[in-house]
Amino acid sequence: MPSESSDPVFQLIKSLTRTEKRHFRLFANRQGSTDGLKFLQLFDALDDMERYDEERVLARVPAIKKVQVANLKANLYRQLLASLRMYHAGQNLDIQLHEQLDYARVLYNRGLYQQSLRMLEKVKAAAHQAGMPHIVLLVLDFEKMIEGQYITRSLRDRAKELSEEATVTVSHVAREHELSNLALRMYGLYLKIGHTRNQQDYERATAFFRKELPPLDLRQASFFEQLYYYQAHVWYYTITQDFRLCFRYAQKWVDLFEHHPIMREQQNMLYLKGLHNLLITSHNLLYYSKFAQVLAQLEAFSADPDRRTSPNVEMLLFLYIYTNRLNGYFMRGQFTEGLTIVPDLLAGLDHFRLQLDSHRRLVFYYKIASLYFGSGQPDKAIEYLNKVIYFKDISLREDIQCFARILNLIAHYEAGRDEALEYQVRSVYRFLGKMNDQQQMQVAIFQFLRNLGDVAPSQLKDAFIQLKDKLIRIAENPFERRPFLYLDIISWLESKIENVPVQEIIRRKFSKLK
Repeated sequence: MPSESSDPVFQLIKSLTRTEKRHFRLFANRQGSTDGLKFLQLFDALDDMERYDEERVLARVPAIKKVQVANLKANLYRQLLASLRMYHAGQNLDIQLHEQLDYARVLYNRGLYQQSLRMLEKVKAAAHQAGMPHIVLLVLDFEKMIEGQYITRSLRDRAKELSEEATVTVSHVAREHELSNLALRMYGLYLKIGHTRNQQDYERATAFFRKELPPLDLRQASFFEQLYYYQAHVWYYTITQDFRLCFRYAQKWVDLFEHHPIMREQQNMLYLKGLHNLLITSHNLLYYSKFAQVLAQLEAFSADPDRRTSPNVEMLLFLYIYTNRLNGYFMRGQFTEGLTIVPDLLAGLDHFRLQLDSHRRLVFYYKIASLYFGSGQPDKAIEYLNKVIYFKDISLREDIQCFARILNLIAHYEAGRDEALEYQVRSVYRFLGKMNDQQQMQVAIFQFLRNLGDVAPSQLKDAFIQLKDKLIRIAENPFERRPFLYLDIISWLESKIENVPVQEIIRRKFSKLK
């Protein structure tokens, strides 16, 4: 039996808003046939279910026989997509342009060549303005076919103009694909390894980036060529931990949209992604004033209902706003205050469970665990860290997997779970060895915690001081700074040395940044 996660029709129905469902019923009722009534009954049955269950569908709608289910579901799926296409056509320029291309084809098939060419010219102008060269190419191919087959009495040099325009457009499309491919592969590398762990990682990422980066004159580049160029640099400098240059290119990404307000509205998901990356980099640089400014900009966008145009935008706003609200609490040392948003965050994770990928869920669980740890609740921290640690695909975000285990080890110590500490030490040691990711900081913390049981209570403070001094020296190596982005172990050690809550230490540091 298909599950909720594998049945396409059920997934699509569950993604619909109330107004989209109302529009679909009006759209479907126009059919007026018995078959149409059956797929509407199927729609209503599936809409009322929390989990997909075919047997319940058959029991609820006796008019549907088991042998009919597959065909009815296929028809329902097509009708849902047609309804959504019609409903959202006004908000998606590419849908409108493809529709006008279809109309141009209808006119061409009726022999109305001049009318078809005029419509194609309008489509091409709109596609140029919106930065959609792939649609421009479709138009040019159609125009060339008409001009090559029929005497349309168009301009004398039309053939030359069309061929030259096609050549220029193809070159832009080719560069866009080169740059978008590079940006995507750099992002994939980030998901795999996170930040560079050593000189070898750095050299490998740098060699690949330089080899694949095509030459580009930004003054002549299209909107999307510039965008993908900035994206690729953002991911490269994120991976190599050059956060100042990452900040520069993230700002260029956002500025590109600010200079093209039409594109900001048409490509709002890419604009939101730019704001998010600017926020992440500001957080990594501890640039709080900029962080607060951009977060306010993101939340102002979210507060405008006219901009929340699709479930995808809704999901991205949830993802970006909660990620950065959490980061704001971390920067300010407000761990206890941050726990107030956890119920809404968990509700959102459940609401968007079909859209959110595993990587993002893991990051949220790690951040929730960090909130509980920072607020002095190590047992709750362990609960959420286990969601990361026992995730099946350990190849996803190896760095998060590693730091979750280190934090879990520290949380067991804080919770006084001495009976489980030895097992946790062995477990972490095996994992780090298997992942080949034993950085100096991880090894130092691991050795410290492994030997902690042999340290006399009167010597604990000195032991914490020695570890802190050692980690500060380790952090002088650029490739060893990565762990401190995920785990503020220095502040935790200072809290143990001074015998005050860790969030008090971080608040003190934050007050000096302002």
